[in-house]
Order: sequence, then structure tokens, then C-alpha cells
Amino acid sequence: MSRKSWICCWVGTLLLLWWSCSCKSALADRYMKYKDPKQPVAVRVKDVIGRMTLEEKIGQMVQIDRTTATIQIMKDYYIGSVLSGGGSTPLPKATAADWIKMVNDYQNGSLSTRLGIPMMYGIDAVHGHNNVFNATIFPHNIGLGAARDPELMRRIGDATALEVRATGIPYVFAPCIAVCRDPRWGRCYESYSEDPKIVKEMTDIIIGLQGEIPNGSRKGIPYVAGKKKVAACAKHFVGDGGTTNGDNEANVVSTRHDLLSIHMPAYYDSIIKGVATVMASYSSLNGRKMHANHDLLTGFLKGTLKFKGFVISDWQAIDKITSPPHANYTYSIESSILAGVDMVMVPYNFTEFINDLTYLVKNKFIPMDRIDDAAGRILSVKFTMGLFENPYTDFSLINEVGSQEHRNLAREAVRKSLVLLKNGKTANNTLLPLPKKVSKILVAGSHADNLGYQCGGWTITWQGFDGNDATRGTTILGAIKSAVDPETQVVYVENPDSKYASSGEFDYAIVAVGEHPYAESGGQSTTLTMADPGPDVINNVCQSVKCVVIVISGRPLVIEPYLPSIDALVAAWLPGTEGQGITDLLFGDYVFTGKLPRTWFRTVDQLPMNFGDPHYDPLFPFGFGLTTSKSAMTRSVSAAAAGRPYVLGIMVSVFIGLYIQSILLT
Repeated sequence: MSRKSWICCWVGTLLLLWWSCSCKSALADRYMKYKDPKQPVAVRVKDVIGRMTLEEKIGQMVQIDRTTATIQIMKDYYIGSVLSGGGSTPLPKATAADWIKMVNDYQNGSLSTRLGIPMMYGIDAVHGHNNVFNATIFPHNIGLGAARDPELMRRIGDATALEVRATGIPYVFAPCIAVCRDPRWGRCYESYSEDPKIVKEMTDIIIGLQGEIPNGSRKGIPYVAGKKKVAACAKHFVGDGGTTNGDNEANVVSTRHDLLSIHMPAYYDSIIKGVATVMASYSSLNGRKMHANHDLLTGFLKGTLKFKGFVISDWQAIDKITSPPHANYTYSIESSILAGVDMVMVPYNFTEFINDLTYLVKNKFIPMDRIDDAAGRILSVKFTMGLFENPYTDFSLINEVGSQEHRNLAREAVRKSLVLLKNGKTANNTLLPLPKKVSKILVAGSHADNLGYQCGGWTITWQGFDGNDATRGTTILGAIKSAVDPETQVVYVENPDSKYASSGEFDYAIVAVGEHPYAESGGQSTTLTMADPGPDVINNVCQSVKCVVIVISGRPLVIEPYLPSIDALVAAWLPGTEGQGITDLLFGDYVFTGKLPRTWFRTVDQLPMNFGDPHYDPLFPFGFGLTTSKSAMTRSVSAAAAGRPYVLGIMVSVFIGLYIQSILLT
């Protein structure tokens, strides 16, 4: 071989080797571990974090409201999450398809970024998919606490997840696991009970929302079981239901023992059940803002409890670390991120947040390790949810929204949530169950034919609505008309005077009164009185005709002054869209089984008053609840709660005696 030929061969070999290495390098670049669903979540997180710039990591930590978001903003700022605040919808009375289109449009922006990291859309689905027209609205948590049925909670969680996923949304800010210790708090209806044991049991809704965590899973690892499930959010960490005088977003004065024994147990269970996220509370603990509390957010939640999901702030909550809010935003960002907040619900001034956080990191006020931890936790949840594999939503589930199956479930929940507080002016003169076939029934009260009042706050809008047009459901009046005999005349007068009530020859009356809708600070009350003209309606009707009074409220109200004139009294809480659940019990198709999830006080001067307090003197004790049958009524009081275990023994003795007597007589 000539020297020239040898050189050509040598050069060709080098070129071949270079080409081979280049191909392998290109293939390696195209294979990204974080995009491989076969890789463990931890491997995928490490891979994508290693590829991300500071700007991309900080973008993952930002959640903005949908009114701020655009496709271009999602792309340019690498936004990690979008939310709908209360009542924030793509269109008035938007359909499931409208929601899907909006969410998918935002996702287009996220997937067009360099690394194609999907965003996650979040929404308050606190008693069903409550922002969405035509969705099934379940009873608020206080009613579900009266039902005390963890298996029911799983089914409600499952139904809610389906309806939320049907609109393209994979993340819900629920459940609220606050332990409300004072009904003056405007969020008390978001709490299942004053008893931490009941609140702890109700965390089974997380299993319904996310799916049941596989056996052998590590404690604290988030788990979401696929495209028909959603990431849940346990809130508000911690002590939000224990503020002084029930003031919203205020200070909790508590010992470590009380904090851990009253307000923390439901978080233990939520984390064991794989809850994906935890929301920090607006409130303070012994003067220290929870959003800036490193000891509890990082030390206890992430350390002691080994929570591996991410901590999200509440709406503009880091602004409120200072007083007045937003007075020193850079300080608020620094203190909240260092405390352990991973994702910040901005929701509007996202550029200010991004710029200030970038400055804090670049100038080493916040270490990069903390940013990596926050972004890594968020990405871990996204991988667990399957968002990288299924970032878009199709239309296959749209018929789940407001389905009859879910409405039947909500109706069952209403039945189980109602608490019968009185039945008859004497034990031998009961009113319930009511006969369906009579000549004429009077229905009265502002809450008898008002779906908005029936559903309460956090329904369609943040503060709720008034009337029957904002969504679909069955009012109490509509349910009565459907339940009674066709020949029974049903007369509805919202506010009748006593003359009308007494002269109408009514067989009996059904009166529905209570509170108007509210949410959060809008529900703060020092008087806890029912809305006018409720007291007048009770007095005018119940002094003229036999009556059952249905109280529609998010908490116990002042009722003792009216009790003597009332024949039967029902606490219906905020039952949601399925009013037939109330008439199922009134007319005896089912029996009352609900028990008070919280103490019913006599006067507000007694507050706060919870079961076990030394000054405990309630009108109706925690755990109280009568029951009915189709033919008779028996008293049923939780012996442990009411403190009268001998009642059951007496009843058993009486029945045994009657049984023996019948044998002797025969």
C-alpha cells in the first residue's frame, strides 16, 4: 500500500470513529431519563433538575391565577402551576369542554418550553367540583362530620376526582382538615368536627381523591393512581381552627401538647395515606406566622413526619407575613421559602416574585439547595401524577360532571348528615316522620326554595350565590313536591304572618331558615344568629300550626329562644344540590342517623365551648342525635359524648322485660 493510500485509510478511519461517536452522543442527548416513565421518580427528578436553569426552577415554584395566565406567559416564565380562585371560570356557566380547552391551551405554553415540563392546574373542590356549573355539590364538611362515615368519604372523594378530571384539572385544594374549636370562625363549616378523632377519620377522602396507596409504600411519599384521580391538598397547616375567638387568619395560642393532640393528628393520617401536597395556614402560632415557621414546615412536617410532597402557600399568603401586607415583599419571600414553602400562590404579581427570588438566590440569601429541593418536590408530584406522560385531557369523562350516580351519592350523604335535635313537644307526641298524604302543607322560610343558600359558600363563586339559576340541583321545596302524594297540596309562602298560617287549615308546616352564604372572613360572626326574617317565620308559623324547622347553616346558631314553639328541629348544615336527601328523612323513607359533630351552645357567651371543657353546659351536646323509624321514634344519644351510658341499659332492660311479659301472657 502506498503512503498516500495509507494516509487516506487512516483519515477515513478517524472520520468513521468521529461520526460514530457523534451519533452516539446525539442519541444520548435525545434520550432523557426524566422523560422515561420506566425510570424511578427519584432518578427522573435528579435528571431534570440537573438540566434546569435557575429561571426554570423558580418558574416551577410559581402558581398564578388563570386570569393572569396566557400561553406566552406560561412559556416565557416556565410557570409551574395555574389555579382558579373561587369563582374564576373560563366562561359563565362554562361546560366541561370549555374547561378542558382552557387547561389544554395553558399546557400548550408549558410544553413548548425547552424542557417541556407540564404545568399542573389546581382548583378548590371542597364539596364536590364546586366552581363548575352543573357539577354535583356535596354537603360541606361539617355535615359529613355528622355522618361519620369514612367509607362514604372515600366514595365522595372518588366522585369528586372524576368530575374534576372531567374538566381537565388534576389538582384540588382539598380536604380541609382543620379542627374548628369556635363556631364564630367563618370557616367552621369547612371543618368536619371539633373532635380531632372525627377529623382524622374523615381523611379517608384522600384515598378517594388520589387512590389507595400500594402496600409497602414508604411513609410520606405522594401517591396518585392515574388519569381518573387527582392530587389532593391537606390544609391548612396547622392550627387554623384554633384561633383566639375564632378570628380568621389570626393567632393560635397553644401549648405544644395541645397543638399535637388537637390540630396535628389528621396530618399524620393524611401523610400516611400519601397526600401529595400540604397548604400552609394564614394563621400564626403563638405570634409566629405559619408561612414563616421553619420549625413546623421543615422541621416537623418534612422532617419528623417525613412528608415528601410539596408545601404550597395560600392565596397571597406570603404577603401577609408582614403587617401591612406586602410591606417588605423581599423579606416575605425569603422567610417563606427558607421556612419550607415550595410553591407560592402568587397569584398576580408573578414577575415581582420571580425577580425578587432570583435576586435572593444569586446573592446567596437563599441557597441553591433550597431551590433544588422545592423544585424537586414539585416535579416529584408531577411525575407521580403521570403529567409528563399525559399532560393533556381528552373529552372521555365529560359526562361524569353532575352524573346521576354522583347525585345519588350526594343525596345519600345528605341523608346521613342530617341531625334530628327535637321530635315532638313531648315524648309521646312526635311529629316525624311526616305523612305524605294530607290535605295541605305549608312550606315557609327563605331557605326552602333557594339553591344558593342550600349550598353555602364556595359554590360557583367564592362567597356562594343567591337563587336557583347559578347551577342545577333540587331545592327543599322541589324535593317536598316530589315526595308527597300527588293529591297533597303544597303551598309555599316565604314569610307568612301568623294570621295566614293559622287560617290556612294546614295539616303541618315545614320551615327552612338559617344563614346566608359566606366564605372565610365573610362568615365571621360574634352573634351567630339566623338571618332575618327567620325568627319571625318560626314564631308566626310554629305558634299557629305543627311545624318542623330545618336549619340551613354552617354551624350551630342561637335557637334556644324559639325551641318551645318548634315541634321538630333538624340541623341540615349546608347540604348542597340534592335536597331530596332531606325529604327522604322527613317523610320516613330513611331514618335519621346523624350525630352532632360539634357542640350546640345555648348562648354565644359560652364560647368557645367544646366537649370535655370544665364549663360544658350545651343546649345539645357533642354526639347528640335522635333517630326515627317509619312508625316510631327512639332517642339515640352517643353515650360517650352525652355522658349518659345508662340510657342504653335502661332501654335494653325495658325491651327484655316486655319480651318476658309477652311470653308469660301466652
